[in-house]
Amino acid sequence: MSSQASNPRVAAFEVARTDHSWITLGDGSRFAARMWRPVTEAPVPAILEYLPYRQGDQTWPRDEPIGSWFAAHGYAFARVDIRGTGNSDGVMKDEYEPQEQDDAVEIIDWLAGQPWCSGAVGMIGISWGGFNGLQVASRRPPALGAVVSMCSTDDRYADDVHYDGGCVQNWDMLPWSSIMFAMNALPPDPAVVGEGWRSLWRTRLGDTPPFSIEWLEHQRRDAYWQHGSICEDYAAIACPVYMVGGWADGYTNAIPRTLAGLPGVRKGLIGPWPHAWPQQAAQGPRIGFLQECVRWFDRWLRGVENGIDEEPMLAVWMQDPAGPHALALDRPGRWVRETSWPPPSVEPERWHLTADAELAPAPGKTGTLTHTGSQRHGLLAGTWCPYGPVVDYPPDQQEEDALCLTFDSAPLERRLELLGYPRLRLRLRADQPNAFVMARLCDVAPDGTSTLISRGVLNLTHREGHDAPALVIPGEAMDVEIELDVMGQAVAAEHRLRVAISTTYWPWLWPSPAPVTILVETGSACWLELAIRPATAPDGPSPGFGPAETGPRLKAEIEEDTAFHVVERDLATGRIALRMNQDGDRRMRLPDGVALGERNLDVYTICGGDPLSAVVTCDRTLTWSRNDVRVRIETRSRLSSTTTEFLLHEHLEVFEDENLFFERTWDREIPRDHV
Repeated sequence: MSSQASNPRVAAFEVARTDHSWITLGDGSRFAARMWRPVTEAPVPAILEYLPYRQGDQTWPRDEPIGSWFAAHGYAFARVDIRGTGNSDGVMKDEYEPQEQDDAVEIIDWLAGQPWCSGAVGMIGISWGGFNGLQVASRRPPALGAVVSMCSTDDRYADDVHYDGGCVQNWDMLPWSSIMFAMNALPPDPAVVGEGWRSLWRTRLGDTPPFSIEWLEHQRRDAYWQHGSICEDYAAIACPVYMVGGWADGYTNAIPRTLAGLPGVRKGLIGPWPHAWPQQAAQGPRIGFLQECVRWFDRWLRGVENGIDEEPMLAVWMQDPAGPHALALDRPGRWVRETSWPPPSVEPERWHLTADAELAPAPGKTGTLTHTGSQRHGLLAGTWCPYGPVVDYPPDQQEEDALCLTFDSAPLERRLELLGYPRLRLRLRADQPNAFVMARLCDVAPDGTSTLISRGVLNLTHREGHDAPALVIPGEAMDVEIELDVMGQAVAAEHRLRVAISTTYWPWLWPSPAPVTILVETGSACWLELAIRPATAPDGPSPGFGPAETGPRLKAEIEEDTAFHVVERDLATGRIALRMNQDGDRRMRLPDGVALGERNLDVYTICGGDPLSAVVTCDRTLTWSRNDVRVRIETRSRLSSTTTEFLLHEHLEVFEDENLFFERTWDREIPRDHV
């Protein structure tokens, strides 16, 4: 190996790519992989990314610059399809199955045993790949030396597309299930799999269910969600873990929790990014993240004493004040480093909710304030898990705030830097047995512009825990605490802080069965606690991230349409509809001749005053072709409810050469369980 290869910022190797590799496991199943390897006779460590997103075609343009970059810097990079997806054998029944992790343990052992591998393996991944990196680490495969987990979670019930604070996370549950529903219906590639491709495809179509059914059948935090949640036993993970995410992402709450929970070597990084790799995120600053990963893997897979393990545990981008839609590659702020979580420099500061609707240093007199939720509240919430387009971010919240019970502080006398989880304690009464409370924290500028900076929700039937819900007794006083999203955010002097409370948040959350009115008893029983980072706290040494780098982009023909979120309101009927395509439609032709197309539409509708009018529909069209094989997938997913049940409809049509090849419908009535 050349001396230049020891410097992780220098590409020292030519790259050899193998487009179609097979990894055969003990049960005879074949797993499809694309490999990038440095051209060298010396064995090198391997890095595994393990996903269900079809490395053979759909993610190839995304994988190429990452895999080739790692290979140029002395690592073999393996991008492997999970069982039942892409060109791998088998059927996928659900996400994060025990089988998925069992297979990963064998795949790691296979990689470690190859003559070109040094015997050391790391895992890296974002979202699904971040999840299973942690899950596989808890199995302790001997060759797994380190993990980089991006935009993932330690608790599948708390932070994912299914539930939020014990409420049905409506923004993403059905849409994400429908994406996987359509993707899993695509065929394996005949040019790769061979003559058995059609038989494998038909088996998958017959045996792969819509994931939404299982998710809705587990509405409380039971054993189903405990599986794959590493918070059940942090100590099961022995290898070093690097947790990475962004303030705009939907999974960031898990990073400080995991740093506090893991007993071994761990490190955290939180930038201003959405759900994206930090070297290419739409919201920046972008950083030399791949170089940082090489430093991490060099230390734990090669034994290089580069000092990364001696640096402060956590680096966060402390965001300077910025208005709504602050989408920029030069988002103002600075890097702050902390040695542990909770940060030793942070001090709690309590603000009280008063009878005069103020947020004040002292409790003031006791009083009662009443609020009835509007089904329009939440239409300007933005996207739960932004990917980058400007439409993902919440706009000015003044219209939202007007639909809530709000408490404003006086203009701040000093700049505040908030680093931690805000906590809101309320004493309240509700008039319905099923109800939730959504709380938002906003930064209100002198001109009245309201910028959302944190939020949190609690299903009141889960006030004693998510595993044993109990109906609310109408009219009975309850003391509840809501943990809002973790934040690293500065608020300018002369701005105000605003707490906004409501019993609705459509379409983020599925509405309660009946309109809900709450009475909030102000005074000493109601307060907001903020984690204040003093101005005197040292920022720590600069992380010194290099410039963003990636490998060469794949030479593919790609066309993408602009994402959109459109709100429609019928003044005659009171019907409100949010029509959305979060990612935009896409068409691409790959260098090997595969052509793919994708068209998506999600529609959330509700009528004011009638929570039982809520409906979500998700329509997906995927096309795939190579040579004389042409496939079209059409799916429709629909969710509505009665007072006592969820009504779920899933329909799949598969066409080959415009002829109907497969069709199936699932209709389920699933009891509402305290939601």
